[in-house]
Amino acid sequence: MNRRDVLLGAGTAAAVAAPLAAPALAQTAPAVRWRMATSWPKSLDALYGSAEALCRRVGEVTEGRFQIRCFAGGEIMPPLQVMDGVQNGTVECGHVLSPTYVGKNMAFAFDGGLPFGLNARQQAAWLYESGGLELVRAFYRKLNMVPFPVGNVGTQMGGFYRKEIRGLEDLQGLKMRIGGLGGTILAKLGAVPQQLPASDIYASLERGTIDASEWIGPYDDEKLGLNKVAPFYYAPGWWEGSAAITAPVSLPAWEALPASFKLAFEMAANEQNLLMLARYDARNPDALRRLVGSGTQLRIFPRPLMEAAYKVSFETFEEIAAQNEDFRTLYEPWKRFLESSNPWFRVAEANLDAFRFSREVPAGRR
Repeated sequence: MNRRDVLLGAGTAAAVAAPLAAPALAQTAPAVRWRMATSWPKSLDALYGSAEALCRRVGEVTEGRFQIRCFAGGEIMPPLQVMDGVQNGTVECGHVLSPTYVGKNMAFAFDGGLPFGLNARQQAAWLYESGGLELVRAFYRKLNMVPFPVGNVGTQMGGFYRKEIRGLEDLQGLKMRIGGLGGTILAKLGAVPQQLPASDIYASLERGTIDASEWIGPYDDEKLGLNKVAPFYYAPGWWEGSAAITAPVSLPAWEALPASFKLAFEMAANEQNLLMLARYDARNPDALRRLVGSGTQLRIFPRPLMEAAYKVSFETFEEIAAQNEDFRTLYEPWKRFLESSNPWFRVAEANLDAFRFSREVPAGRR
């Protein structure tokens, strides 16, 4: 056999063996099994489905060597205790709206979004390109966790109400399901905020235990059936112009991962951060039409109420920053970015959007 035949034979053998051989990643890395606890019921397919997709993607990228099992809210721990479960190591990771936990530390608001703060695109710019993610991670590291942005629902609706909101006087004593800093602001305006998981909202509205509830927007609010127990649907959700979803990861679990598995998780997180917003932007329009068509009365918050809420919001931020070092460390650069970013969006985005949204799309050939 000549040298050429030997080389050809070796090449053929390699070609046949290549499809059978697992990637180097799967050959050398140890198998890892994690659990992800979410705050969402399985019925909310845009939220819970995104968490499932993230877990599935990690498994696909690592050829099954790094598997994460996803759990709905309440399956391992109560939906509002997921962050605690990650912090104490009960589970390796979670899927939450971090402002839910501002009762523990107001700094948790920043990776989700502040009232009258950044929109979804600005939030991404601040986190990924303007140092926001490094600041947020420094805060989480003190609590034995690493946060990953894994989605954004965009600007939320202002919620369903059993009665009309004509002015600030209608907020007095209003029992409303709302979390995060939005609840703090509404309390200063006279409302009584309540913290409830998604699974409890419908029954609480139906019984009159609460007078109003915000959740996310038309697609999810319709799934929860909130239009069946409260007729008035208000916009905008000024407390969450960006409602970014976070995957907190246990710091010891993260540090124990091989570098290639860390990369797989981060890639899957970035992918879902894009896809979740696209999913809501695609599904909310039809859901809103269905809600209005079924009798929901769509309303816009009165301008004086919005003005009062805006003023109280930034006064509250300053008060918290004066007392909470973690909040202050994040707030000062966040505010500088907001002041820098808003003029650009005002010049281009806002002007174009205001014009085109005021016009009907011309009829054409069908």
